[in-house]
Amino acid sequence: MDRLTLERHQLWLYLAAISAGLGLGHSLPDLAAALERLIWPMLIALLFCTFLQVPLLHARAALGDRRFLTALLCGNFLVIPVLVWGLIQWLPDQPALRLGVLLVLLVPCTDWFISFTQLGRGDTARAIAVTPLNLLLQVLLLPLYLWLLSDTPDYLTLAPQLLAAAVLVVLLPLLLAALSERWIEARNGREHLREQLAWWPIPLLALVIALIAASQAETLADALPLLPSVVPIYLAYLALALLLAAALARLWRLPIAQQRTLAFSFGTRNSFVVLPLALALPAGWELTALVIVVQSLVELLGMLFFLWWLPRRH
Repeated sequence: MDRLTLERHQLWLYLAAISAGLGLGHSLPDLAAALERLIWPMLIALLFCTFLQVPLLHARAALGDRRFLTALLCGNFLVIPVLVWGLIQWLPDQPALRLGVLLVLLVPCTDWFISFTQLGRGDTARAIAVTPLNLLLQVLLLPLYLWLLSDTPDYLTLAPQLLAAAVLVVLLPLLLAALSERWIEARNGREHLREQLAWWPIPLLALVIALIAASQAETLADALPLLPSVVPIYLAYLALALLLAAALARLWRLPIAQQRTLAFSFGTRNSFVVLPLALALPAGWELTALVIVVQSLVELLGMLFFLWWLPRRH
């Protein structure tokens, strides 16, 4: 089996991980605390392996095609935050739920965005080139977005926990990945290490999802009544992502392959990057992490539709 096959069928792996985790959590509830502690080293490993696939030291390569870059950055960092603000107005007045939706929809994906672009006959070279810039901008802008778009003072009290999680589980793997990339590129023959680690993000994410399901089984049961209100928001977001990609591609007169790339960039979100932030929140905010996991599953189903729909349009 090659990596593209694994990526194409990853949704079923994640669904199996949730089922196994819930089964373990319900049958052995006393293990919840121990399993929750395992999530953090798994997340660090997941993000390190993921960031290592991003050409962090080559962000300047994205600056070559100004029209495509402008369309993508305008969509991800100007238009989409406004769309997300509009969408959360339809959610219940539940701060943990709204925070989860904000966290996950405001940050563009830096991992399977490239895989889906390749599978959907988009412009893979430009997708790879723009990814490090996407990553760096979202790390810088997410705190600003949360401050501007949140309508409750509760979020301000969570800033220390979010900052600590960002440093430990996001910025540390990011720095290690950048150093590792420099080490790999310093000598021929080391590239195979990156290729081997490229297999790990999907199994590690499945393990993280299973651990979350096992450690939060009771919380998930309590949160089920709220999920029907958030899933339509995620579906509406995917529809808006398709429309936005078409509009911006027409505005900047981009070729069809680049329009597909915009659609996959706008449609995919960085759920595994913001997940550590949600898990670092204090008691009472467990729903935030569950909302992010639900989004990743809805997104993967949406990407199956994108893969069917986009190549057939032209």
